[in-house]
Amino acid sequence: MLRLRQVMIDSMPGADTSTQWHAESLPTVRRRLADPDGDFAAFVIDRPERPGSLVALVAGTVEYRIGRTGNPHGSVGHVFSVATDPDARRRGHARACVEALLDWFRDKGVAQVDLNASAEAEPLYASLGFARKPAPSMRLNL
Repeated sequence: MLRLRQVMIDSMPGADTSTQWHAESLPTVRRRLADPDGDFAAFVIDRPERPGSLVALVAGTVEYRIGRTGNPHGSVGHVFSVATDPDARRRGHARACVEALLDWFRDKGVAQVDLNASAEAEPLYASLGFARKPAPSMRLNL
């Protein structure tokens, strides 16, 4: 999973391509995925010709925000780390992973799902019903 997340990170302009974070991240990812009632899920596709190797990944979380019109319970899904190995793209792997994650969100009662889309991936997300929204997002790294 972390290798595919790195594939996604490496595809972003100006990204830090260091992999030193992998060893520290792995125990946390394993712990979060092991919680059957947790708020984190990942869906993958195995590479059939290489047992134990993955070809595609999507991960997502459910967050709580105070409710509002259209989402009175405040459950919001966030899609991230959508990645497919470059040699396996355009075969429906990312679509299958995202659709599985969307089903998981539905089962969790999520009313709204957000993601950040690259220009290359935007047609996939649009075909699944996602629409661009104004983004007044800001970030602080602590």
